[in-house]
Parts: sequence; C-alpha cells; structure tokens
Amino acid sequence: MAYEGKNIETIALHAGWRNDETTGSVAVPIHQTTSYQFNDTAHAASLFGLQEFGNIYTRIMNPTCDVLEQRMAALDGAAAGLAVSSGQTASAYSIQNVARAGDNIVSSSHLYGGTYNQFKNNLKEMGIEVRFVDPTDPANFEKATDDKTRAYFAETLPNPKLQVFPIGEVAEIGRKHDIPLIVDNTAAPVLCRPFDHGAAVTTYSTTKYIGGHGTTIGGLILDGGNFDWGKAGADRQPALNTPDPCYGGVVWDEQVTKNMGLPFAYLLKLRTTLLRDLGGAMSPFNAWMFIQGLETLPLRMREHAKNAKQVAEFLASNKKVQSVTYPGLFEGAEKEKADKYMTGGYGALIGFELPGGKEAGSKFIDSLELLYHVANIGDSRSLAIHPATTTHSQLAPEEQLSAGVTPGYVRLSIGIENAEDIIADISQAIDKASK
Repeated sequence: MAYEGKNIETIALHAGWRNDETTGSVAVPIHQTTSYQFNDTAHAASLFGLQEFGNIYTRIMNPTCDVLEQRMAALDGAAAGLAVSSGQTASAYSIQNVARAGDNIVSSSHLYGGTYNQFKNNLKEMGIEVRFVDPTDPANFEKATDDKTRAYFAETLPNPKLQVFPIGEVAEIGRKHDIPLIVDNTAAPVLCRPFDHGAAVTTYSTTKYIGGHGTTIGGLILDGGNFDWGKAGADRQPALNTPDPCYGGVVWDEQVTKNMGLPFAYLLKLRTTLLRDLGGAMSPFNAWMFIQGLETLPLRMREHAKNAKQVAEFLASNKKVQSVTYPGLFEGAEKEKADKYMTGGYGALIGFELPGGKEAGSKFIDSLELLYHVANIGDSRSLAIHPATTTHSQLAPEEQLSAGVTPGYVRLSIGIENAEDIIADISQAIDKASK
C-alpha cells in the first residue's frame, strides 16, 4: 500500500502506488492491454455483477489509469476518480450522468467557449436544457431551478473572465434543493479545493496544468463522496434512485451506497454505463504521461502563480495598457472571493487590453518572440491568444461579452520561465503594438 503523506507535494508523488510487487519497479508501468485474464467464470461473474472490483476491459478501467485516478482523488480530497479522453468528455459525462432528455441544469455563464457551446448546442440536441445565469449573484441559481433541475455547473476560475466562482454559496443553495454542484477546476488545481467548500463533483482537463507539457489530451472526473443521493430521492435525482436499464435495472444509490457501503455511487454509475457505452476512455499511455506531470504539479503551480503575479503587476503599472484582468488585482467582492477560494495563489491566467482594440491585440500577439501563440493554457511555457477570434469565436457578440471577451482582449497563460524574461517579451510586444 502506498504511503501518501499529508501534504500535497508528497501526495502528488506517492498516492496510489508504491512499487510493482512482482518486479519491484518504482515507476508506474504502462499497462498497454485491452483485456485481463479472469481467474474463473465465478470471478468474471462477480466482477460484472458489481460484487467485487477488478479489471475487465481497458475501455472501462486500466491499472495505469487507476493510479492517476487514485492520486488525483487523494490530492483533491475526493472519494474516487475517473480518467476520460478529454476535458470536454469530462464536462459532458458529468452532466449526462445525472440529466436525461427533458431535464435541465443551471450553469454559470462564465465558461470556456468550448464548454459554453457544448452546453448550449450539443446538450440541447440531446434533450438536456442548460440555463445560463450570472454567477456574481449566487441567488440566480436558485431562481433558475425547477423540479427538473439535476445539477449546477461552474468553473472555479472561468476562462477568460477570471472572476472566481462562489463555490460555497452556490453549493449551499444546491444542498437545500438536493442538487449537486459540479465544478470544473481545470485552471486552479492545487490552488483551490472545491470539495472543501461543498462541491459534489469536480472535473479537469488534464491536458492543462496536470500534464503541464502540452503533449497529451485527457480529462478527469472526481466524486467527492459527500452528496447524499438517497436523500435527494427519485423525484430530484432519478438517475441514481430509479432502476437503470443500462446496467440490468440496478438502482445505483441502493446498490453502491447502501449494499456495498461505498461513497461513490455517482462515479461507479458513470464508469459502468457512460464510459462503457460511449467509450470516452483515456489511453494507458496518456495516463502515464499525466502521472509524470502530476508529480511536479504542486511545485509548478507555485511558480505559475508567482510569475503571474509579477506579470500582472507589470501590466497594471504600464501606461500603455488600458485594463488588466487578474484575480489578485480585483477589488471589493471579487477580491474577497479570490482570497476565500484561491488559497494557494491567484492562478496563472491574465487578461489585458490595449487602447487600440482588436488591431492592437493582434499586433501584440504577432510581435511576441518568447511566448507561444497557441489555443491552450497550463503549459510550462508561457502562452498567449486572442479569444474573440479563436476560442470564443463561435459565440455571439453578446455571449462573448458575457464571458468576458471584448474585441481587443488578450489572454496570457504564464509559464514557469524566469519572470524577467517573460516580462521582457511582453514589454517589447506592447511597445510594438502601441506604435
């Protein structure tokens, strides 16, 4: 059994794995296999009947993925984790696991453009309505709730608006109505712990900070084990409290929580139905890549946050910059939320605008020499992009503004290079864009 330790730096290196019992290998192996030998027919029947846990098929579970899942669950204080093929898969599955055709969820309007489009269009085509509300007033979630609402959804540090989500306030509203809060914590791993504030489920694009090297696509869903699905009942949460035809009529809360005594009915349902049937599994090789990144995640996040703070302060003091968006520079209620929830630092994302609008923003991007112009965040390298013409380009103008995207807005993802070099490149690009 792995010794996890109590602190995040130790957990990131040790949770879920000690060594291979046969070879003594310390490094986690890549279990590049599709299938697993059953001991006998009784063993196979027991696995398929949810009477014991074990490996059946890599589309559903894999030993390498299992280490990643255990390690992230330990790091976030979750009951269990599930690795999937991408962050978009994670957000879709997290909703589809509780909402069916005719149901709805209430979501923050402050979302990454890809998630907003997924919710507005793709989930709608599946019969799931997503009601977008302004999260600056938590009461908006309650106002949009009816008897068909199955979940609330938000991003901890919404990209690109960067106004920290009021996790505790909305989670409390949700508990009152037996509605779980699902939080996408992609932009704030280690820096924020949503389960500590009442979130029921978290999702991640592991592509970003968890991997950290811009090489691998993946996602994670974590079950906090802290939501009472049985109390919610069949009227509020039918997916967990009525017979599921996807798995022989099992009632998930009854089977997992009551009969098996386990706190992750939500995640076991997701693994054995959606993941099994829709197939958005993470490959063992990708899981192994994310394990390599995860080992240094706490150290990298510390450097990301430290560098970003210096860059934000430089931009705020630069007279050629019109405005800066960064949690550490907010005032009033927004700063209070940032301080309450981002206890490990304000993150690595910064937005800013030059007086020349779209033309100046484009010229700034084209003048960069060190920073990469890519559609990603969370690399160890510093990155920059113009959201209005890329990541949020499919949103209507009013939807872009709601998400915090103005025509000249530039988003920076600050890496772990020396801050002096990052600032020097940004400075010279600002000078060129301002001429």
